[in-house]
Formats: sequence, structure tokens, C-alpha cells
Amino acid sequence: MKTSPPDNDRAAVASPTGGAGWTNVLGVRVSAVNLESAASRIAAAVAEGRREYVCVRDAHGLIRCQKDAELRAAHNRAFMVTPDGMPLVWALKRTGHADSDRVYGPDLMLSALDAGRASGLRHFLYGATDETLARLQARLVEKFPDLCIAGAHAPPFRELSAAEEADIAARINRAHADIVWVGIGSPKQELWMARMRARLDAPVLVGVGAAFDFHAGLKRQAPRMIQRSGFEWAFRLASEPRRLWRRYAVVVPSFLTLSLLQRCGLRQFPIEE
Repeated sequence: MKTSPPDNDRAAVASPTGGAGWTNVLGVRVSAVNLESAASRIAAAVAEGRREYVCVRDAHGLIRCQKDAELRAAHNRAFMVTPDGMPLVWALKRTGHADSDRVYGPDLMLSALDAGRASGLRHFLYGATDETLARLQARLVEKFPDLCIAGAHAPPFRELSAAEEADIAARINRAHADIVWVGIGSPKQELWMARMRARLDAPVLVGVGAAFDFHAGLKRQAPRMIQRSGFEWAFRLASEPRRLWRRYAVVVPSFLTLSLLQRCGLRQFPIEE
């Protein structure tokens, strides 16, 4: 496994793919972008016919990366790791990236869908259930009447066989998609994108987690004020306490503690690919 020199939480001047700068946050390259620049980079990657993937990341995901080297490497090989969480935005700003801002997965999806209409970008939706995908497509087309959804597929909620993965790759490639939106939850979607990237013709894959459920109208999003406060986790916990209380009981104190150790130089978090 390749390891870059530890740069603690100092800002780097360029990403490994030659675009926006980034900051090392607990050993993960978090891209110095905002919603506008992230959507622009996706559009440029499509126009150039690149083969990239984008991770939309929050504090929970970074904590998962601490104990999963494969997941951490998948993030560090990504074209972008966007800051979908105010703690990550604050880390970027603290290291000199003043223009960075939150790139919320559902907002990034809508922004890219909207921007791609003029050039007729083709989108593929991968994840959720057949019922959710049907609702999602109907609502997206209602919002953007000229949107081109080239295909959609709801995979089974289990590990896929090699034959199933080959069939899914063929299905997506037959759709001639420009962007594949992946909504199978973290960390499955990041590992899936890293594993499938070489097998898919689409220039860009983007993992957007719960965006499918939000845009299908199946889950309620936090009010904007709460999203900007850094306490969206509390809103989600109040919405789904039985499912999420264990997650946040670990994530919040772990992220605060590890971030403090990194800032004080008491622990190094090298970038590994």
C-alpha cells in the first residue's frame, strides 16, 4: 500500500488528479470545493471522458475509514472527496481553503442533474428499491422535464456474485450513461465504485447515499439552518433514534478526539492509497 508523507492537517496545494486542493482530515484527502466548483469538476470530467468516481463524505465516514484500510484507500483514490458535513468544512477553512463549503450529497445531485440538461447528459440510477427508483425518477422528471435518465437498477441487499456484477456492468454500459448515481449506502457505495470503476464506461460515478430516499420523498431532510450548524447528526438521531443512536455515540466523541490529536500533532494520519 502506497503511503504519502504525513502532512497532518496542513492544506495541500493540489489533488492527486490535478484539480482543487485538499486537506488531510484523519488520513483522508478531503477536497477543497464548494457546491459550484464540485459540480463544475464533475461536468469537466464528463466532457473530458475521464473515468473517475466521487465520494461524498461526512465525519461518520471518516471514522469508518480509521479501521478499514480498504475503505480509506478507496477514498484516497477518488477524483474528489467532497465535504458533506460541517466539521469537514471547518477543517478545510482552518487550513486556508476559505472558499470551501459544504457539498451536501442531495444538493450535488440536483445541481449536476440541472447543469447537465443543456448538453443532454445521460444519468443512471443505481441503488435503493424498485419502488424508490420509480418514485425518484417520477419526481426528478417532474422537476426537470428534459432530464435524460438512461436507466436504473435496484440491486439485491446482499453480496453480489461475480456473474451478477458482470451483468450489472453490462447493463450500465448498454445505457451509455455519462454519470452513474450510486445510492447503496456507505461504505458499500465507496467500495463498489472503487471496485467497479475500471469495468464501467461512464466517465463519472458519484456515491450519494440517502439522496435517493430524500429526492423520492421517503425521508425528511434537516432544515437548512440545522444543516449549516454542524448539528445535523442530532436531527437525524431524533428522526431515527433506534437505528442511529449507537452510530453517533461512537462517531461524535471519536471524531472530536482524533481531530484534536491531529491538530495538536500528537498523532499522525498519513495518506494511504
